[in-house]
Amino acid sequence: MPDMRQRPARQQADGDRRPWRVEGHPEGEAPERGPQRTPMFPSAGRRFWWVLLALFALNFILSLALSGKAERLTVPYTLFYRQVQQGNVREISSKGDEIQGTFRIAVRYPPGKGGKSNAKFQTVRPTFGDDGLSKLLIAKNVTVNAHAVDTGTPLWQTIVFGFGPTLLLVGLFVALARRSSAGGMLGSFGRAGARRYEHSAQRTTFKDVAGIDEAEDELVEVVDFLRNPDRYLRVGGAIPKGVLLAGLPGTGKTLLARAVAGEADVPFFSISASEFIEAIVGVGASRVRDLFNQAKQAAPAIIFIDELDAIGRARGGGVSLGGHDEREQTLNQILTEMDGFTGSEGVIVLGATNRPEVLDTALLRPGRFDRRVFVNPPDREGRRKILEVHTRSVPLADDVDLGQVASSTPGMVGADLRNLVNEAALTAARRNHDRVTAADFSDALEKIVLGTERRITLSPGERERTAYHESGHALLGMLVPGADPVRKVSIIPRGQALGVTFQSPESDRYGYDADYLRGRIVGALGGRAAEEIVYDDVTTGAESDLEQITNIARQMVGRWGMSDAVGLVSVLPRPGNEQALFPGADSRAPSESTRELVDAEVRRIVDECYARALDLLRENRERLASLAKALLANETLDERDAYAAAGFERPREAAADQPPVPVSPQS
Repeated sequence: MPDMRQRPARQQADGDRRPWRVEGHPEGEAPERGPQRTPMFPSAGRRFWWVLLALFALNFILSLALSGKAERLTVPYTLFYRQVQQGNVREISSKGDEIQGTFRIAVRYPPGKGGKSNAKFQTVRPTFGDDGLSKLLIAKNVTVNAHAVDTGTPLWQTIVFGFGPTLLLVGLFVALARRSSAGGMLGSFGRAGARRYEHSAQRTTFKDVAGIDEAEDELVEVVDFLRNPDRYLRVGGAIPKGVLLAGLPGTGKTLLARAVAGEADVPFFSISASEFIEAIVGVGASRVRDLFNQAKQAAPAIIFIDELDAIGRARGGGVSLGGHDEREQTLNQILTEMDGFTGSEGVIVLGATNRPEVLDTALLRPGRFDRRVFVNPPDREGRRKILEVHTRSVPLADDVDLGQVASSTPGMVGADLRNLVNEAALTAARRNHDRVTAADFSDALEKIVLGTERRITLSPGERERTAYHESGHALLGMLVPGADPVRKVSIIPRGQALGVTFQSPESDRYGYDADYLRGRIVGALGGRAAEEIVYDDVTTGAESDLEQITNIARQMVGRWGMSDAVGLVSVLPRPGNEQALFPGADSRAPSESTRELVDAEVRRIVDECYARALDLLRENRERLASLAKALLANETLDERDAYAAAGFERPREAAADQPPVPVSPQS
């Protein structure tokens, strides 16, 4: 494949294509430039150099003045000799014929008003004759020093100490000016911290993506455009400038984006939306500009912005100073960059978010993020493929059936399955296994879903109450039509629970009817009902049960239209968006009377389900006692043992399905 990033400096021939620079301009023609702006200060650079030269000259003059020789009085040798004879010379230094020294009393020379008076002197001894100076100096107690005469500061020291500080200061100003011009007024703060992944390093392809085939197919066209842009440009087609990947956390949105870059063999710029925001106003917009400039220079390229909702939330939802804050500035800059590509269609923006409903509508209009790809949790076959990808480097024992593991993990996404494989490998390593066995996978799944076992000692009474509580959950799971099969029951404390009942479906299911949801509520209330029947009293162990059944009943009434009293209206906001009924709509919050009606209907549904739970457990009191007795004896019962202890010959085939969730463990 030719390298589409290479651009010749000179204009290409008519037959050559320039696929990334063609918008609005004929082939081979350069876009017309607008009128050139006259610089505000045309001679600013020249003035800078003149000022710099004057500064150096002044610095040099001051250096010479401050670092020269000490001022001395130049006297004739005869005057010096006479002062020695009179005992007025304290010390001298000599080098060759040059003599420097100090008088005891300052001498004026030349005599009279025009002379200068100084105690320091210098003179030159004549080279002819022998005047006995050495003996005279010793006789008059004159100190003859051993150090050399004062010749002043060396030139190199003058240059270093005189020009050094100035050069450092000027260099600092120049560096700051260059950085400011490259990164705007904010300098390095305005540089985007995007991580660039080249196709030759850390390459990810669609072979590393499994279980989300629908989303993968949506992105194949993007890859094909980056590889063969001429095919689309020839017929006037344009690839979407932005592709929004939406889905639950861990479904593989980031992996998909990197696979697109790896398949297309183009640079991949990855950044989190929160990295744009800083306390300094304007930094976010500057970083957005820098990121898009880098991508345009490397085009064709991909920009991936993770957690886009951090800066892409709908504007106008909060009050800020002047009605404009840093997040909105950053969002406005992204909107401008995505809508302002001037022929650089080689840059494609991929965004990922868990909450597409809160994004600003301007982001989602055609011309920006005009294609949305929903990355849904994988089905059973998809989970098997994901497990195959994550177990490539994991040695598996012969008893490991990835299809069976996939069947027992409905609702799990790619990140969950990767964590499951890792936990199974760690479990096998702790047990000194050479290969990961089916038991390692089973224990790892229990640890993830049910929690880690706690080493605490329960009193006999509390242990028995916990056994009846979990037996109530399990027995109702066996009795209620359409309930998920009971996979395991345990009274071993795990996490924050004293016991757990684990139910998981036989197959995936994506819609739930009212009977199934009521059965879920009945099963969740089984623990409290069992305590009331056996002990005629209840404990705090049903706290999580009540939270679960309240949420289910409220959603049935307020969102799913499963109450005749409320009707086919949605009066509750979506989960995670409690501030408004519908994001982006002008719907008003429900009235006080409607909220009271919802509460009354929730109470009615829960009361009816609790009454049914009590009736079923009273009718099957012997099964409840038998199951509790087996739990006290074994602490943990698997599927077959649990059904046998309850008096059933074999587990029933489940008619409904639900992602694996431990049914309200007693805490």
